[in-house]
Amino acid sequence: MTVIYKTPKDKDFFEKHYFEVHIPLANQLPGLLKYEINDGPIASITDHPEPYRIANLYFESLETMMTAFRSEIGQQCTVDRRILASDEEVQIYLYDTKNV
Repeated sequence: MTVIYKTPKDKDFFEKHYFEVHIPLANQLPGLLKYEINDGPIASITDHPEPYRIANLYFESLETMMTAFRSEIGQQCTVDRRILASDEEVQIYLYDTKNV
């Protein structure tokens, strides 16, 4: 899962809520293997507007991830994400991966 946030209107609120509420909540998702975010500025080499925050959440499979987000904690994460960013202020991608 990749989550790309646009620059928030209130960066201080976003940062405080993201680190004190959202990340601890998401870390409780059943089956979550790893949660990583960008550390520092993000540069686009394809002339896209630079995102503010990128998060990658790792699960064993897409099915495991979908099950996690159907759980009570998953539903809480969904509601809480809307506190951080509206659907217009975030892009969320769900996908399976393969080693190449």
